[in-house]
Amino acid sequence: MKYLSFGEIMLRLKAPGVERFFQTPLLEATFGGGEANVAVSLSNYGCDAAFLTVLPKNALADHCIGELRRFGVDTDRIISGPGRMGIYFLEGGANQLPSKVIYDRAGSAIAEAKPGNINWDEALASIGWFHITGITPAISETAMALSLESVREAKQRGITVSCDLNFRKNLWQYGKAAPEVMTELAKYVDVAIANEEDVQKCLGITTDVAVEHGELDREKYKVLSDQVLAQYPDMKLIAITLRESKSADSNGWAACLNDRNAFIESKHYQISDIVDRVGGGDSFSAGLIYGLTHYDTHQQALEFAVAASCLKHSISGDFNRVDVSDVEKLMGGDGSGRVLR
Repeated sequence: MKYLSFGEIMLRLKAPGVERFFQTPLLEATFGGGEANVAVSLSNYGCDAAFLTVLPKNALADHCIGELRRFGVDTDRIISGPGRMGIYFLEGGANQLPSKVIYDRAGSAIAEAKPGNINWDEALASIGWFHITGITPAISETAMALSLESVREAKQRGITVSCDLNFRKNLWQYGKAAPEVMTELAKYVDVAIANEEDVQKCLGITTDVAVEHGELDREKYKVLSDQVLAQYPDMKLIAITLRESKSADSNGWAACLNDRNAFIESKHYQISDIVDRVGGGDSFSAGLIYGLTHYDTHQQALEFAVAASCLKHSISGDFNRVDVSDVEKLMGGDGSGRVLR
């Protein structure tokens, strides 16, 4: 199977370590973005993964494409368009000081793109799985229309569609509220991925799940996932990540999945001394996509996704630089971190 993810990739500028912005006059320059992160992970797992976006014609975009190719991602579907490359600035958190993200992506090439700019016959040729997030429709009105066009085109071709709802309150600035868009997009989704805030803020489906306290009542997530599946009868399943934020350095991590036949929960991980949690949700999405297409049961798929995402918390940068053997070793119970010689 060939996988395609669609969205924006940005220049990532991060203060070194856990320094605050310009504590020293340095910023680490890498690339990242939710959908690109998924493509990189899938390629690292040995999958035939492609990434679709719109980039300007300049040296920065060339380096970005080169970085994706270094991970084995198929970049042939990337198109050029007017605009710039988006940027996001990251300040790493520690202890009780949270991480901070500042977006600078207005006027980016994909934000300027509109329906009709992408030839979907070419973009979706030979694709079996299409992945998108709720980030792309949030960046501009034209990108929203392009996102809706993409899932409609995928469904018309019988392609499985997954969507990480990914609510980003700082991006919805062009006059539409997230539910106005995401409730329509969700009609075309086979596999939904979210946390509790995403469900409430993107789909307008609420329950008394608290977003910001540390302990999570999993039974309430069954109710929440049942509500989503009832509202979207064509959706095959929804996976919800369960993060218990004790501090910026210490999180509990697990997930649950509702496939209409059963409500299942994953193993719980206690993650301490977090290196970088940005991209953690994307690594879960990629792990779930891999698991659903490579394992016999949804329980195994969920365990792979949670273990993969657990490992991402120990890796700096947006990309999850692990392979299947790394993930399966943790799935099997080896989380000692002992030196391998």
